[in-house]
Amino acid sequence: MRYLYFPGCTLSTKAKGFAASGEASARALGIDLVELSQWNCCGATFPLATDNLLALVAPTRILLNAQKEGNHLVALCSICYHVLKRTNRLLREETDKREKLNLFIEEEYRGEVRVFHLLELLREEIGFEELSERVQKRLQGLRVAPYYGCLLLRPFQEIGLDDPEEPRILDDLLASLGCEVVEFSHKTECCGSYLAMNSSEVTRELSYAILHSALASGAQAVVTSCPLCHFNLDYRQGEMAAHYPGFTQIPVLYFTQLLGLALGIESETFGLADHHVDPRPLLASKGLK
Repeated sequence: MRYLYFPGCTLSTKAKGFAASGEASARALGIDLVELSQWNCCGATFPLATDNLLALVAPTRILLNAQKEGNHLVALCSICYHVLKRTNRLLREETDKREKLNLFIEEEYRGEVRVFHLLELLREEIGFEELSERVQKRLQGLRVAPYYGCLLLRPFQEIGLDDPEEPRILDDLLASLGCEVVEFSHKTECCGSYLAMNSSEVTRELSYAILHSALASGAQAVVTSCPLCHFNLDYRQGEMAAHYPGFTQIPVLYFTQLLGLALGIESETFGLADHHVDPRPLLASKGLK
């Protein structure tokens, strides 16, 4: 199975372990992720102002380049997926805006490329039952809290990946790997997102509420698909420990890192040592490292 792949900026810099584990896992499952030959930053945000078409030029160029090489495009990063999926819908359904964008880029794109998240690809092309059968090392005894955040699911009418209030796709993936998936109240709450740029206190408070909920539910690790969520939840734990007496730090992992471990892939390139809260002692205690 060959799919064009958009890595995006963060997976090429701060989240290399996310990229490496995702690409290795895909190969092990027979999915050939072929990096788009020409790509640029997606812009990292979908514009809140509906007439701000200039902000859509960058993702439109990505989709146009993808169209020249195929008819599917896969993203790992929740933010990249969000921006590309919403831009694609707009170009497909809103004729006047599409015409303006095409006029600006001096090429024609009409929204024909299908945008996938890797989670979606695994669910639809492999299937979680089949994936479970291909697991080499079951992650038994590992209690994990699947954290979706905001951008992977919302707005539902445009993203359509899963139920925005009671999502299952990440839960079901982790269960197929043998994890014990815990329910917790904050799995779709916001971590503070880009407020990390100018208000560390706000992101600390929001992220603490998420981690506190996960810990209270018995989780030993939190699992996400968003590099920015990972940063806010992982990096801020030093501040949380100083601010909240008795706070227990908890590892935050990308779903691809656990997928790779379950598929029996050596984890040296997975970036586990780069996490603020080192997940390796936990994994070792479960016989998974």
